[in-house]
Amino acid sequence: MVRRTKEEAQETRNGILDAAERLFYDKGVSRTSLADIAHAAGVTRGAIYWHFANKGDLFTAMFDRVLLPLDELKAASVDPNEIDPLGRIREMCTLCLRNTATDARRRRVFDILFLKCEFVEEMGPVMTRHQSNMREGLGKLEEGLRNAISKHQLPADLDPARAARVVHSFIGGALRDMAILPDLFDVAAGAEAAVDALLDALRFSPALRNGNEAPTR
Repeated sequence: MVRRTKEEAQETRNGILDAAERLFYDKGVSRTSLADIAHAAGVTRGAIYWHFANKGDLFTAMFDRVLLPLDELKAASVDPNEIDPLGRIREMCTLCLRNTATDARRRRVFDILFLKCEFVEEMGPVMTRHQSNMREGLGKLEEGLRNAISKHQLPADLDPARAARVVHSFIGGALRDMAILPDLFDVAAGAEAAVDALLDALRFSPALRNGNEAPTR
């Protein structure tokens, strides 16, 4: 009975997240109320508050669902016992691009994030969480690049912090491009080539070497 109750609670939670995802995509985040989500999910507002503190908390949980598949690769890239950390970074970046292009849920969630979410007052905690996630992601990426340097997969004088920002900006820009101009590029087919070009920049670009800071004016 306890197990069944937990399963029912998880089913209710997933139903709420599914309804929120559909409504956020159709109406935008700021124009969707918790009452709208409760009605679409077939639950009471009390049921929503049982699972989520507010709309921002619900939004964050919806976004986190699409990031979970990358956690294992992220952990592998920073593992000192991983013999191919650069390969794990390559796999992670490729998976992120390809899955967003081919998986309807991931595509909707990133469309919501980039095009249909206004970071107004009630969504302030979401912006804070998003910034925290970005900092954590950059830190993990930098750690993974340092791991690849230690395995002689990248130049010893590569600036890992600068390289991490380049990789992060590339992936983020590609995801935004998919949301804004979905028909411009065949991202699903070209993901590996795009990521390989990015990794070639890390291997060969003098601008990404230590001591090669751009001059200030």
